[in-house]
Amino acid sequence: MSGSTAATAERAFVLGLDGVPWNLIDRWSGDGTLPNFATLREAGAMGPLDSTRPPTTPLAWPSIATGVWPDKHGIYGFQKLSKSYSHRMYTSQDLRQPPLWDQLGPSLVGNVPLTYPPSEIDGEIVTGMMTPSTDADFTFPPDLEDELQGRIPDYQISLDYPKYAGRLDDFETAVGDILAKRRSLMRLFMERTEWELFFFVYTAPDRFQHLIWDESRILEHYRDLDEILGEVMTYTDEHDADLYVVSDHGFGPIERLAYPNHFLEEAGYLVQEDDDGTRGALASLGISRERVTSALSRVGISEELLVSALPRQLVDSVAEQIPGQHALYDVDYERTQAFVHDAGNCYINDTDRFEDGIVPPHEREPLNAELTELFEAITDEDGRQVFTVYDGDDLFPTDDGSPDLIVNGVGTYEGRNAITGEPYGDPSPTNASHRPEGIVCAYGPSIEAGATLRGARVVDVAPTLLHGIGKPVPSNADGRVLFDAFRPDAEPTGTKVRRRDVTADRDSDPLEEDFSGVEDRLKGLGYME
Repeated sequence: MSGSTAATAERAFVLGLDGVPWNLIDRWSGDGTLPNFATLREAGAMGPLDSTRPPTTPLAWPSIATGVWPDKHGIYGFQKLSKSYSHRMYTSQDLRQPPLWDQLGPSLVGNVPLTYPPSEIDGEIVTGMMTPSTDADFTFPPDLEDELQGRIPDYQISLDYPKYAGRLDDFETAVGDILAKRRSLMRLFMERTEWELFFFVYTAPDRFQHLIWDESRILEHYRDLDEILGEVMTYTDEHDADLYVVSDHGFGPIERLAYPNHFLEEAGYLVQEDDDGTRGALASLGISRERVTSALSRVGISEELLVSALPRQLVDSVAEQIPGQHALYDVDYERTQAFVHDAGNCYINDTDRFEDGIVPPHEREPLNAELTELFEAITDEDGRQVFTVYDGDDLFPTDDGSPDLIVNGVGTYEGRNAITGEPYGDPSPTNASHRPEGIVCAYGPSIEAGATLRGARVVDVAPTLLHGIGKPVPSNADGRVLFDAFRPDAEPTGTKVRRRDVTADRDSDPLEEDFSGVEDRLKGLGYME
């Protein structure tokens, strides 16, 4: 650590640990089970970090990196919904607010979700989650890929999760291997001497916990994370840098799936396509979407590959004719008032937003109230509430295109957007999923030893980091500076927060890219149907 005199860091390191919950870190740092987290607790500041709603990776990491909620940064899930009810994968090109690495430089950015395709920055980027594969251009500058492949020749973006269903020992080994490769990349970046921001994320804990929710096995994985933390703390000490250890959300067990689209259909708000015409003829012959996709997969063609390779209009036309239970293609939008897409994003099918919308704008508000009442009243056979509901206008006040409601499972219930004949389902092989409470820890020259951080939110990380190293905070930031983190005699404590206007410079044209591998991996983790 730095000496006892007041100091201000001039650089900052963000160590991201995807999906690490506060309750486990609180316990294992408090009792010394994780020694480096224990040191961090004693010599730094710690507390729970409240996530986005829904608490998912594609919303939360951009909020951490920008200091604004999704209505300002523009990302609401894994898939961007269009006016014509089709969708595509979100990418870094959809980010409307400049992230920290656009405001600071040189910056070293490694494995951060939603950074693909890599942007041109003052510094270097290796993209993370949502990158199709290492066959894509996943680094900036481009020649960084040659250096990376030379040092880590079998570097991977992610794992093929579906193939590990029922093979948890093999999965645990594979996660350990990918964690080691990620650490090698971090060490490659650590050789750089010129940087103002070092932002590096380990997504392994999230992936591990989705399939393995067993505290003894989780602890062994966290021991590896604790070793990484110790290495980073030594490194930031040597570079007089502030360190922020953050997770985008927490985690907890799930026991049952719940399908909000089922309840919308049951109540008459959602109507499936009739099985007449072509659909009826195909159904009578036993031809369903499941049989078609199964036959294609046997010859190595996935549904996602077809979607990415063929014109969207053709894909939509064909998909609409095949009977099934797809949350987009199997809805009769000319008779549907509302539907759920992605991670609990509920949309009213209004005439302003959608091509085949049927709900007039003046009826949207009372319908919102009806749907909220519907979902909040749903209980299981034991009388337990199944869903929690958030109003989109409250969560996302600056964006008229945001979801109307967020409908997520309560407790051990996990919401999924498929249209099914049953209200509930078995989550296997997924054993756990997201909770709102992640972690935030700070450590460095200006950080108060033993401080407790209260009321911290994901949008508070960027403003706190910027102010801590003497930089202005974006004028439109939703987050606040966590002054409790700083020593009373440190410069950030006695300095007024400076503000400046920032604008994002992004290519808005959607990528013509094969995201089939990404979608397969997301399905394997239960993120998509």
